[in-house]
Amino acid sequence: MQNPDAIDLLRAQLRGITPSRAVGEVTALGRSSVSVVGLTRVAALGDRVRFHTELTGEILAMEDGIARVMPEGPTDGLRLGATVSHIGPQVIAPDISWLGRVIDPDGAPLDGRALFQGARAYPLLASPPSPTHRRGLGQRLETGHAAFDTLLPIVEGQRVGLFAGSGVGKSRLIAALAQQMQTDVVVIGLIGERGREVRDFVTDTLGPDGLKRAVVVTATSDRPAPTRARAAYTMMAVAEFFRDQGKNVLLLADSITRFAEAQRDVAAAAGEPFGPSGFPASMAQSVMGLAERAGPGVGDQGDITAIFSVLVAGSDMEGPVADVTRGVLDGHVVLSRDIAERGRFPAIDVLRSVSRSLPGAADEAENALIREARHLLSAYDKAEMMVQAGLYTPGADPTTDAAVKVWSDLDRFVAGYSEGGAAESFEALRKILSRAGSISKAP
Repeated sequence: MQNPDAIDLLRAQLRGITPSRAVGEVTALGRSSVSVVGLTRVAALGDRVRFHTELTGEILAMEDGIARVMPEGPTDGLRLGATVSHIGPQVIAPDISWLGRVIDPDGAPLDGRALFQGARAYPLLASPPSPTHRRGLGQRLETGHAAFDTLLPIVEGQRVGLFAGSGVGKSRLIAALAQQMQTDVVVIGLIGERGREVRDFVTDTLGPDGLKRAVVVTATSDRPAPTRARAAYTMMAVAEFFRDQGKNVLLLADSITRFAEAQRDVAAAAGEPFGPSGFPASMAQSVMGLAERAGPGVGDQGDITAIFSVLVAGSDMEGPVADVTRGVLDGHVVLSRDIAERGRFPAIDVLRSVSRSLPGAADEAENALIREARHLLSAYDKAEMMVQAGLYTPGADPTTDAAVKVWSDLDRFVAGYSEGGAAESFEALRKILSRAGSISKAP
């Protein structure tokens, strides 16, 4: 008896074979764009083409019978009059067998082994589910980290921004969530990373156990801007495939900043004007459109719980990419360089971080503990300079006294792991706060 799955896969491979393609001709050459005639009647914006040198490109604009193409690599060797074949829209066909694999934005394997294409093609540029039919946010997820299991909970379908500068432990935290978070499948997008860091992340930081239930999509920093931008769309399409299988998916995107920078380069090649922030107006729409595709599913679909990392220079949370991303997500987590420099990892700055799943993600007693912990952390933060300088007099303020008494325990708690889940973490937090004694409650 024939295997239906094998037949579907074979059909998918056959559908990928196109017996004929429309052909155009190069009429003008540049380093960042190439003009092509003969394709405007069959091609659409965003479609891909292939030059005679096997170089590929993306159609950015069409006018008066001329298509402007952005090459996905060096244009050396191209000549006027060279033939250009139309590939078609940007699609990918994920399959369940992709788990444990590392692929490029075109769905080609990067680990030297064969990769089967799935039975259904997913468009890279897709619309999010209908906002009127999507479910609300789901249950709280176990993350393996005390801070995320208590003070900054993450729930099914939530979209969170991870804001961090370089060298503060962002990649290590992302890998830890990929290994420990309570989801069925993990999809990781490494967008614009250095090649060495991709290998180190996959083999060392993520490790074989973390890779087993993950698909890693990567386009390194040396790849052309369209390829780097496409990595984010491929990552999202793979996550949507698993969501449509009813799986609860954890999507980890590193980073949205590099995606926005790649889109900026594409917009420049298309002739789009830039705003005062150095980004084109389309940047905000690109970031928001990508983020909206994550989140709760519809009907029998699963959810895509997403964590988007955002690179912030000098902890500047008001930069254009950070500002747009923070506005469209369901919470943000800030990693502080000051905290990292004193050796506490993950370097989460609780007071500057917010989970918009609260108060719904916790019960009344848990919310009271969260408010009390944040109140004490805030009190210590205000008095820290005086305490460190020896200028604070014990007994001057009961709340500050209580904050000083438990601050070191709270600081260790935020950095701790949560082997017993949220229940154990909340109990540990309750014990710490009980040592603070009677204090004034936060308003």
